[in-house]
Amino acid sequence: MFVVAACGLVYELAAGALASYLLGDSVLQFSTVIGTYLFAMGLGSWLSRHVERDLVAQFLRIELAVGLIGGLLPAALFAAHSVLPAGAGASFRLLLYALVLVVGTLVGLEIPLVMRILKRQFRERYALKELVSQVLTFDYLGALMVAVAFPLLLVPQLGLVRTGVLFGLLNAAVALWALWLFRAELLRWRSHALACAAVVSALVAALFGADALTSWAEDRFYGDGVIVRESSDYQRIVVTSGPTGMRLYLNGNLQFHSRDEYRYHEALVHPALGAHGAPRKVLVLGGGDGLAVREVLKHPGVERVVLVELDPHIVRLFRDHDGLARLNDHALRSPKLTIVQADAFTWLDSNDEMFDAIVIDFPDPTNFSLGKLYTTSFYERVDRHLAAGGFAAVQTTSPLLARRSYWTVVSTIEAVGLSATPYHAHVPSFGEWGFVLMHRRPWSPPRVLPPGLRFLTVDGLPALLQFPPDMARVAAQPNRLSNQVLVHTYEEEWGKAHQ
Repeated sequence: MFVVAACGLVYELAAGALASYLLGDSVLQFSTVIGTYLFAMGLGSWLSRHVERDLVAQFLRIELAVGLIGGLLPAALFAAHSVLPAGAGASFRLLLYALVLVVGTLVGLEIPLVMRILKRQFRERYALKELVSQVLTFDYLGALMVAVAFPLLLVPQLGLVRTGVLFGLLNAAVALWALWLFRAELLRWRSHALACAAVVSALVAALFGADALTSWAEDRFYGDGVIVRESSDYQRIVVTSGPTGMRLYLNGNLQFHSRDEYRYHEALVHPALGAHGAPRKVLVLGGGDGLAVREVLKHPGVERVVLVELDPHIVRLFRDHDGLARLNDHALRSPKLTIVQADAFTWLDSNDEMFDAIVIDFPDPTNFSLGKLYTTSFYERVDRHLAAGGFAAVQTTSPLLARRSYWTVVSTIEAVGLSATPYHAHVPSFGEWGFVLMHRRPWSPPRVLPPGLRFLTVDGLPALLQFPPDMARVAAQPNRLSNQVLVHTYEEEWGKAHQ
């Protein structure tokens, strides 16, 4: 029961994790996957009353089925997402919930059958209450072990595909043990043994082919040649390289294209630092790729830069990989830079250092974990670290494709008493992209910018503040920690944009 419970929870967590990686909004995906899985387990428990004969044989078949289907569930979902055409989200969701229903139903059948088998085998040694107590105790202990090991050990070390296959093999091992333990009473023992051998062989082949499957799926999904494919404790990191340049993807979402990222990062950094005039201390939140830090270091008066990045894997990659380090001009090795591995939200609470400028370069608010970094609570913390006369800049989203989401960020900044100066720039890889300056003293366009910029100019900067009618301001509520309206708005708008 310890092993069976561990396997069952792994399949549930793997389905939820893959859904959140590929579909976004981790809270929604985990909630719906877990709810569907629990419903299916209840359905399986109800169906167990109709299993009356050959209990051991039925249990053995269920273990093989759940091991095969559950073990290959991550691989099947990953491959399906790569094969299905763009915009086929409904088909992927149908497959996801169909597999969750099947695996959950099979898992729901396990405990009732085990209880009945044990009651028959040990009716003279244990009372029913003792059997129930022991079965459920080991069931919950197995779930606890996996709940801790899944995010801390299994996924970082093995990845989702290998983790699923490994626990599928454990289910198959339970079937083999049952085959040996009850060999004297099993009819068609040879057929069961062949079935066990077939399932184990399939899972072993999948275990050894996990890397090849992952590489094939990612090559199909990303198009260009993949030069980096790694998993950190927080995300899947893929870097591609093609004739037009390099791309960085986090959990399948494009973060930058090397051919035009300078437009994005120049627009993000220089309106704030240039308006200050002489920034000495600069805080960069997010941006572990070092590209924003590269732009900050173009201001000769900067003496200290603090980079707060949650994922140290990203920092190591863009510091130590030759090709990627060239993109940020080796900024992550600058003696002016201090790198802090921490969650920005909690770091701002625990630190009291003041900065002349703050650059906020987080991924878009695709889930509630990221959405908290776009709330009034977060911007209040940013304000407390902004020196008098300082400016902060935040990347938002597209004011064209996600218009209400963009102006929600503006409303959120204003709700904490800060002035907001919205502006936008055209980045070919993303289209029209939005930024917001936050400040207490009035902002004026800088009169001087660092030399060598490829996009931003003193004369051209005022044009970035002009919003045509299709991007003009719309009414929007502030995004608060207790009610993250931005996450729902963002998902709705970008969902329509991708249709």
